[in-house]
Formats: sequence, structure tokens, C-alpha cells
Amino acid sequence: MNTHSNELSHQHENHYQWAEGFKKSLPVAMGYLPAGIAFGVLAQVAGIPIWATIMLSIVLYAGAAQYACLPMLSAGLPIGNIATNIAAINLRHVFYGMPLLQYLPKNKLAKTYCLFALTDETFSIMTSLPNESRRALILPISLFNQSWWVLASTVGVMIGSTLSDLVPNLDFALVCLFAILAYEQFQSIKRYFPIGIAVLGLIIASLFTSDWLLLVAITICMFMILVRGFWIERQKTGDSYDQ
Repeated sequence: MNTHSNELSHQHENHYQWAEGFKKSLPVAMGYLPAGIAFGVLAQVAGIPIWATIMLSIVLYAGAAQYACLPMLSAGLPIGNIATNIAAINLRHVFYGMPLLQYLPKNKLAKTYCLFALTDETFSIMTSLPNESRRALILPISLFNQSWWVLASTVGVMIGSTLSDLVPNLDFALVCLFAILAYEQFQSIKRYFPIGIAVLGLIIASLFTSDWLLLVAITICMFMILVRGFWIERQKTGDSYDQ
């Protein structure tokens, strides 16, 4: 009897987790659908085959990197050049995983997938959740978010260039989504330091380069975060010596 009750309880909890993950993914869907459709349309205009466009959304799954891939693929650049550019664009994802390592699923396959699918939007949602909910929801949220993107890019490549003539600048939806998620994250955490270093890092980087703006800005932000961390640690050490 207890075993049956435990199974029912586990099934109910699992159903709740997936239902909650779907609910949390809906704001992302509102940005992914137009942005993914725009990617599919641009891929079709660039002459990328339908199967390749869909595979990019499944295997690469990185909005900014996928957009950057299109002119490189259509120009026939070597795979090494494309991989280097993608790695530079996606470098920030390495640092996204660090705060969430303790909340990853215990199953190795699920853990690997969650690390792969940790996009800007998924990271923003996860860091705005209570700590006790993160482990249970990271897999459903990650899977639903990618599903929205794959669905949208598939629809976009099927529609073709017709939509780009009717609704220009569809890809700007991704920028709007970043702004909304950043605002929601700030409302949840109420910390000004990340905003300050992001703005300062962007301003400094823009003075030196335009081609590698994102990579240089991320590097500057990392340096400022490390300096702040060392300074705080030194302050704590000094206080402990005083006591």
C-alpha cells in the first residue's frame, strides 16, 4: 500500500514539475517564436537547406551564434573559422553553468543535456527561481525552451522569404526578450552591481573594438568581477584579523 502511494505521489510530483516547467517557459516562447521564425526565414533566404536549418536549432541551439552562422555558411567559410567564431560568441555560457552546477539533475544524460541547453533565457529563468525549485525544474524548462526554438525555426524555414517582406526586423524580438528577462531577474534579485559592470564593460569595449565587442566586453566584466571578489575577500580577512 505504501509503495503504491509513493508511486502515485512521485507521478503527481513529476506531472507538477513538467506542468510548472511548461508554464515558466511561456515567457521565453513569446520571444523565441518570432525570433526563431526570423532565423528560419533568414536561413531560407541564405540558401541553407531545410534539414540543415532544423539541425542547427537542435544541435547548436544558440540564437546569436545561429544568426552569425548564416552569412558564414552561405559564404562557404571553412568549418574551423565557423567553429572559432561560434566558440567566441558562446563563451559566456561556460560561466552560466557555474552557479547552477549544484542544481543539475543527478542523471548523467539529463545533466549533460541541461548544460548543453543552458541559454541566456534559461539561465535568467533559473536564477530567478527559489533555490529549492531549481533542480526539479531545470530539465523541463530547458527542454520546453529548446522545443519552442526548434518549432519556430522549422515554421520559419517552411514559410520562407514571404514573411520577411511582410514583417521586417523579426529578429529584434530576441533583443526584446533579453531586456524583459533582465528586468524580471533584477526585480527578483535587486542587485545593481551586475548591471553596473555590464554597462561599464560594454562602454570600455566599444572604445577598442567593434568586431569583437561581445567577447571583449565579457572579458572586461570577468576581470571586474574577479577584482571585486578579491577585494571583498581581502576585506573579510582584514576584519577577521582585527577581531
